[in-house]
Amino acid sequence: MNLTHPGQHCDDLMEALATFRGSGPVVHRWGAELAHRLGGGARLLVAGNGGSAAQAQHLTAELVGRYRDDRPPYSALALHADTSSTTAIANDYGVQEVFARQTCAHGRPGDVLMLLSTSGASANLLSAAAEARRIGMTVWALTGPAPNPLEAACDEALCVDAPVSATVQELHLVAVHMLCEAFDRACEEAPAVAERHPAAEAVGEGAL
Repeated sequence: MNLTHPGQHCDDLMEALATFRGSGPVVHRWGAELAHRLGGGARLLVAGNGGSAAQAQHLTAELVGRYRDDRPPYSALALHADTSSTTAIANDYGVQEVFARQTCAHGRPGDVLMLLSTSGASANLLSAAAEARRIGMTVWALTGPAPNPLEAACDEALCVDAPVSATVQELHLVAVHMLCEAFDRACEEAPAVAERHPAAEAVGEGAL
């Protein structure tokens, strides 16, 4: 077993973060596009395995709940979170289909599927990407180093250049928070989007 010095983890993260800063415009563009689509009635589906599943659910929680300030809730589903569906699909169709079948059930043209993977090679995410594109959804991915199969299977991917999965996941969390910040900013700058969302009035009433 190779033991690193106590600060190696932080050193690796800082090095990867310096490179990752250049991805800021992509993440902010995703956030603005997501605000436009979800504000118009589309939904976001998100999927990942293991630690990436936790990151996926973190993102949907920020959109259905809130990131910082009060705003209307938006439709975002973490596909792994429905344990009855995932286990039934895995049992009947195989693990490779757990996300693809849910994408087929919930996805519509114009919706967005976001996939998180440190390897960029998970078979169940690749199947989901193929199904989403068949439906007419937009597919984005957060992955580890490029090139990887998921990057090639998506409309657009943000690939973190780090050799350790833990560092990749930490930067995926940074990307999630940056995306949510850009999402909220886009909603503030385009109030008409929020007004079109049926939950906007309910949020206002709840504040009385």
